Formats: sequence, C-alpha cells, structure tokens
Amino acid sequence: MPAVSTTLRVLAVSVIASLTVTGCQTLDDAGRTLGRADLINDLATRLDESLVRTWTAEYRLAGGRNFTIAQTKEPARSAYTWTAGKITVSEQAITRCGTTAGRTTCTVEPPVLMSGKAAVPLFTEARKAGLVTPPAVIGLLTEAALDPAAQVKQTDTTITGHHATCVEVRRAAGNFDTCVTSEGVLGSFTGVLDGQPVELTLDRYTDSVTPTAFDLPAGAGVTDRRPATS
Repeated sequence: MPAVSTTLRVLAVSVIASLTVTGCQTLDDAGRTLGRADLINDLATRLDESLVRTWTAEYRLAGGRNFTIAQTKEPARSAYTWTAGKITVSEQAITRCGTTAGRTTCTVEPPVLMSGKAAVPLFTEARKAGLVTPPAVIGLLTEAALDPAAQVKQTDTTITGHHATCVEVRRAAGNFDTCVTSEGVLGSFTGVLDGQPVELTLDRYTDSVTPTAFDLPAGAGVTDRRPATS
C-alpha cells in the first residue's frame, strides 16, 4: 500500500548499509557473496523498491483469513483489503473503511504527502487487524541488523512459483522468520508484532491490478473530511 516514508527508507537502507559485514556468508540471486549486513540490506532494499511499482499480492493469514495488497505506480496509489476493513491511499485522499455489525462505513481524509509520495500512518490500524505490512518487516530487519547478538540464518525457497530469499532471525527482543521474493514482494512472515503472534503467507502475485481494487466497498456509508475546494 503506502509508499514507505523517507525516514523509514533511510533507517532501513542507509543505516544497514553502514554496518560492518560480520557473521556467516551466503549468496544473493546473482551468485555474489553476501555477509550478514549485506543480506539484510538486500532484503530491505527489495521490499522498499517494490513499494513504487505496480502489483497485487494476495495473502493467507492465520485462521484462514485473506488479505490483499494492491498498488499502482501511475497513478501512485495503494489499497490494503481484508475481511472487515480496507485502507486506500493516493495523492488525493486517505480512505479508511471498516465493518461493524454488518454495516460498512468509510472515512475520507486529506492525504499525507512526503517527498512527493503518498504516505499514511496506517500501520497501527493494520496491526490491530493482524496484518503485516512491508514497512513493518523492514523495521524488524533493521533492528536485527543493529543487534550484535542476533542470529540470522538464510535459506532459499519458492513461493507460488517465485524464488524467495528467507531469513530466520533469533534475538532476545523477539524471533521472526520472513521471506522476500526476487520481485521484492513479502512472501511470508511469522513472528510477533505489538505483542501479538502473526502469520502471513503469499498465495498469489501478479504484476497487474484489477480496475476495482481501489473502489469503496459496495453500500458503504461515506464521510468526507477533506476541506471543500472553491
């Protein structure tokens, strides 16, 4: 969904890139030798760069729930959709939708712009719904890279036909496993966010988006809080 903010990008990429390469060595997709910091930097960069491209990813959450991320490069917009809610962000608006007692309501607010890109503080809401956002995973990878006691093990796998690099991170602050595809899409995540165990697995990925991906839920009541234009 949202393009990752400049602050988070600097944290996830610049800081990690400055770390001393330590620990075991592994190979990237091109066969280059990677150290521990290089590996984490590579995964963070893949996730970051994917946030400004066009694609749709459908996920399966714990308990059999479904979750979809759709985004387009031109125009720049993103949508997170799950069973009881939806958040869309574009350069024109941020829209949050939720369903309670069978009634769906949506609130439209002005966008938050940063460095010419649409950004939105949606992560708290997404986590409350048990969702895992790519920026959240970037943050966890960054924390692991800064933890000298963290143990990071790399493996490779195939998820829905796409090659993915996976890391098992073991640290006192919390363990997590995650995979990132060669396209930079989050392939899987198992760990703890905000004290709650969460699990996500990619079911389907495509480099296109359906025309209805950004539509409001049918029959939703809409409150538009954007200032009126003259």
